[in-house]
Amino acid sequence: MTEPAAAPAERFGEDYYQDPHAYFARMREEGPVTRVIMPFGGAGWLITRYADVRAALADPRLHKDWARKLAGPDWAPDEVAAFLNMHLLNTDPPDHTRLRKLVSKAFTPRRVAGLRPRVEAIAVSLLDPLSARLAAGETVDLIEGFAFPLPVTVICELLGVPAKDQDQFREWSHAVVADGGGQDEFRTAGVGMFRYFSKLVAEKRAHPADDLVSALIDARDSGDSLDERELMSMLWLLMVAGHETTANLIASGTLALLTNPAQLARLRSDPALLTGAVEELLRYSNPLNHATERFTLEPVEIGGVTIPAREWVLCATASANRDPDRFPGADTLDVGRDAGGHVAFGHGIHFCLGAPLARLEGEVAFGALLSRFPSLSLAADPATLRWRRSSLIHGLETLPVRLA
Repeated sequence: MTEPAAAPAERFGEDYYQDPHAYFARMREEGPVTRVIMPFGGAGWLITRYADVRAALADPRLHKDWARKLAGPDWAPDEVAAFLNMHLLNTDPPDHTRLRKLVSKAFTPRRVAGLRPRVEAIAVSLLDPLSARLAAGETVDLIEGFAFPLPVTVICELLGVPAKDQDQFREWSHAVVADGGGQDEFRTAGVGMFRYFSKLVAEKRAHPADDLVSALIDARDSGDSLDERELMSMLWLLMVAGHETTANLIASGTLALLTNPAQLARLRSDPALLTGAVEELLRYSNPLNHATERFTLEPVEIGGVTIPAREWVLCATASANRDPDRFPGADTLDVGRDAGGHVAFGHGIHFCLGAPLARLEGEVAFGALLSRFPSLSLAADPATLRWRRSSLIHGLETLPVRLA
């Protein structure tokens, strides 16, 4: 066991945003448990090796309920702060256990499996106009035309949110997850979403429908239910998490395939590989750089380093998924690889509730692209593509494609 190093903390810079995998590879070698300066200015500890990340994700000594355990018993959130923070990802047992059980009742695997025909229909409706444009020789942004609208349309329909509002949600979501936008932009987005969902919940209470908002309003377990803050916060989480990660999986995964033509050809020739290939793309093109923040209440040893009490901890899932000690040839895309054990969806009690939906959407999206566009190609030098400036999200700004 070692005490925390006295060396200056690492600071996330452009090398992190534009090439996090190279950054993580360096950290796995030089300091797999390292003190860092996070984008909002606070200090935290970055964990980068697979074994340490997986263990930390399931470690009950790393807490999530910062409002009660760090802010203190006298902390009184306003409506917007509660809306943005009182959800599953910011709670510990027993509250987390209760909330997850309630939400799971309305977000069942059966409901997700039944969505396949609708997800396939949405994919076709989006690819039809893209096909015409590509056939005419145009270059199109695959994110704008497909990778974003597919999952956001799905989650809007699940929640009962009008599809016409999806662009507004994209703007709000980007503001919430971006680094460097400032607290004004963050709060403006939070206020906008809070007001929107307040109105939506009132409408669904008066006129319930066959959608997730109505189901969450009605969710009960042994007389327990979601209170108003928990309900609103859950809707915000489902809306943002329900499209951000999948949109980035589709875009980044497509880029990975287009820049690895042998693997793309292999997948085209053997569609039976598709389900496993989605797992490999989740591992290789992890939509998140790290899991949402945890914190210590007591000194905790991780990877031979003692992290002091009351410190933030970032579990770099994207780094863990590229750790060669767990995945030989980790920086190589292999659509035939058994990628089981990847931590793209986390691990432990906070394992992503929406993982089945993300997998379904990924399978439908990649399957549709492969069958519809046998000559799809990248319309830009990969080195010129820019990644969004977010420490949490690993997502492209645009993905220009054309037919070769």
